[in-house]
Amino acid sequence: MSEPASAPRATALREIHEQAGATLVDFAGWLMPLRYGSETAEHRAVRRAAGLFDLSHMGEIRVSGPEADLALDYALVGHLSKVKVGRARYTMLTSADGGVLDDLIVYRLGGEEYLVVANAANTATVADALAERAETFDAQVTDESADHALIAVQGPRAVDVLAPLTDADLGAIRYYAGYGHTVADHPVLLARTGYTGEDGFEIFVRPADGAPAVWRALMESGSGQGLVPAGLSARDTLRLEAGMPLYGQELTADLTPFDAGLGRVVTFDKPGDFVGRAALEAAARTSRERRLIGLASRGRRPLRRGQEVLRDGTAVGTVTSGAPSPTLSRPIAMAYVDGDLDTATGTFSVDVRGRTEEVDVVELPFYKRSA
Repeated sequence: MSEPASAPRATALREIHEQAGATLVDFAGWLMPLRYGSETAEHRAVRRAAGLFDLSHMGEIRVSGPEADLALDYALVGHLSKVKVGRARYTMLTSADGGVLDDLIVYRLGGEEYLVVANAANTATVADALAERAETFDAQVTDESADHALIAVQGPRAVDVLAPLTDADLGAIRYYAGYGHTVADHPVLLARTGYTGEDGFEIFVRPADGAPAVWRALMESGSGQGLVPAGLSARDTLRLEAGMPLYGQELTADLTPFDAGLGRVVTFDKPGDFVGRAALEAAARTSRERRLIGLASRGRRPLRRGQEVLRDGTAVGTVTSGAPSPTLSRPIAMAYVDGDLDTATGTFSVDVRGRTEEVDVVELPFYKRSA
């Protein structure tokens, strides 16, 4: 008999989610809120006011020591030693052949200390790869995921919700920055990155058992601001509208950063070697076999991952992510198509269960917030 599957891990906020009537699902080995009621209402609240997300399934890996910066320069495609203390950088961990093993955000907490934030399903892969790649450097790699809870408040009223609860000057926290502050009297790492296309903040709570008090304080502060709890479904449609890639869909080990149109994150002019350099240099010199594009349907049937993209009836690509867009009021999708495909001519459609749905090729992202 096969071994029974292990139960998904609960975050420190599980009881709060249950009390709020959330639909909880197994996501990447974690029991996470999919929605609290209407995912469309949650999506629209983030666009118009603010939403509160439990992101405690994400991985937190600390890299520290006199050569932590050099170890990360070797392990990752970015130039992490150039990141200033208090700032963050979007980067990637690739294999020797250039395939993306995960996309990451790296915060520099101090001169010899970094926090690497990994996708939930890839945390062990990232921690193991970083430890192996740091072996020849004076650096330590520690997976601290179990010690952290992560809460995000996103939306145009995020500042109004958070400001009464923190000692931070929120106006002074730049995009892609993170500093130690307090929120609801709890010491936290307060960051400003986001994955929804809106302004907002990430609150890393350590130890994790402080998260319920922080969550309740945020909900109380936001009660007059339109703040609602939001689940994974709303987060996915928000990031899709914002044209942000999802690992396992737009990013995989079979794709390089250049395939995804993210070659800008690869830094070739940093000193020394890094894992994947030779393969990525070759990828940068050659024409892309695949290209990521945006599609917006002329009909109402949802576009979904795995459906074929057709040009004048001929298959030219595959949908990677798709969903109805609450903001655009039409189904949208991202898809990989042949790299040399002329998208300015021809009639494009998607095969939706044997029936073609005409689509428009549109520039990514689908949605940009007003300044």
